[in-house]
Amino acid sequence: MAAVTLSVSTVKPLGDRVFVKVSAPEEKTAGGLFLPDNAQEKPQVGEVVALGPGKRNDDGSRQTLDIKVGDKVLYSKYAGTDIKLGTEEYVLLSEKDILAVVN
Repeated sequence: MAAVTLSVSTVKPLGDRVFVKVSAPEEKTAGGLFLPDNAQEKPQVGEVVALGPGKRNDDGSRQTLDIKVGDKVLYSKYAGTDIKLGTEEYVLLSEKDILAVVN
């Protein structure tokens, strides 16, 4: 089986899927203690790097997505599929799993 090399530019989400670059996890507590890797929680904030064309309606038209590339978003904790490209972590989500756009 041949190996496939993926990069961010080669990933194109389908339907209402969104490709999000995960923000770095918190390494310190509010009190200033450093957390080891196994104690760090998975972040729920990331930046949108690619969008699908949108969900198809019953009449065949596309429903546009409410977000755009470059938006910083808050998403559900256990949503999506985790993907690692090189040293960067990404998550592939459905638009319904995005809770808010963060300014």
